[in-house]
Amino acid sequence: MAMNAGTTFDPKVVAADFPVLQQEIGGRKVTYLDSAASSQRPRAVIDAMSHYYEADHANVHRGVYQLAERATAAYEAARATVARFMGTDDPAEIVFTKNATEASNLVARTWGAANLRPGDVVVLSEIEHHANLVPWLQLHERLGLELRYIHPDADGELDLSRLDEVLTGAKLLCVTAASNVLGTLPPVRELTDAARAHGAVSVVDAAQWAPHLTTRVDDFAADFVYMTGHKMLGPTGIGVLWGRRAVLEDIPPFMGGGEMILDVRLDGFTPNVVPHKFEAGTPPIAEAVGLAAAIRYLDALGLDAVRAHELDLLTYARSAIHDRLGDRITIHGPVSAERRTGLLSFTHSHAHPHDIAQVLDEHGVCVRAGHHCAKPLMRRLGLTASARASFYVYNDRDDVDTLVSALVAVDEMFG
Repeated sequence: MAMNAGTTFDPKVVAADFPVLQQEIGGRKVTYLDSAASSQRPRAVIDAMSHYYEADHANVHRGVYQLAERATAAYEAARATVARFMGTDDPAEIVFTKNATEASNLVARTWGAANLRPGDVVVLSEIEHHANLVPWLQLHERLGLELRYIHPDADGELDLSRLDEVLTGAKLLCVTAASNVLGTLPPVRELTDAARAHGAVSVVDAAQWAPHLTTRVDDFAADFVYMTGHKMLGPTGIGVLWGRRAVLEDIPPFMGGGEMILDVRLDGFTPNVVPHKFEAGTPPIAEAVGLAAAIRYLDALGLDAVRAHELDLLTYARSAIHDRLGDRITIHGPVSAERRTGLLSFTHSHAHPHDIAQVLDEHGVCVRAGHHCAKPLMRRLGLTASARASFYVYNDRDDVDTLVSALVAVDEMFG
């Protein structure tokens, strides 16, 4: 990989680092535009995980032999790398989970179950992914919580005109830092500051934020922040929950089993210290190693450069789609590229999103079609589905041109 000077990088050089992108499907080059669902992995991540399995694999924290000590060192070094990436000096505040969904459920089933009572108010937004809705809906059914929602306006931005009213009496605020459907970037700090002023704990879903913008938990000023590895060039099977140490120490373990205990008796148990009391059983060791390698790769590119690159692609794509297809394509969400992440969720006036995705696939273009695990938002938009093209570090303007040409083929077929 060509090292970045801090402002730009060559996406064609970057793309060469990704083995999966070097293949052809149906005689066409793969144009991968589904990174919001799951990004691809560079050779550096694949090699880091392969090296771990080939040279260092053993279970962690339990063995005194050299292999086990090397595995433990690699696992805890990965934790330290993630802590630095998220802007905390305390690696003990980093809990490894299997994905962002598990992190969300961990908060609901530990902090939520321990601190919420019937009638307590939880505030969510209507642009949330199901992973940040369903755990609280489950707790609502179990405890009889009152759920309140911050709604989006016509442009996909959260309407904060009634924020104080919505937060009055609230115990918890859960909000995404970036919508996986619209790309919307809510004013997270304004929301968490308001929540704190009302005495509420706040949770931030950074799964769609972390791959694209600098993540600093102090900037979010939340009590919990979570993200996932597979959307930021890392492997599947690993997510991250950051929590304030005092809060993590105060809540019960999520699951029971090995590693999360200091002592077990026939009449009870004593939980381990943080973060280990939340990491029951054998953890995702190789995946943690891979996530650390992904972070180093993003560091080499520079997240400022990543953001500048996606803004360029967004602006270029919107213009190209408008020039070639006019108002037959509707792009949903904020108009300003600066107000969204690197994705475009769109519909065609005559073609169903699933038909769009199928025709695009015939051109080697990979996009997502459906409700994107955000059904309440889709209902708010008056849609059953949309097609979504999401750009990342290995995409360039040629990929946008390929997308637009394929959309023209859709238009000719259905228009």
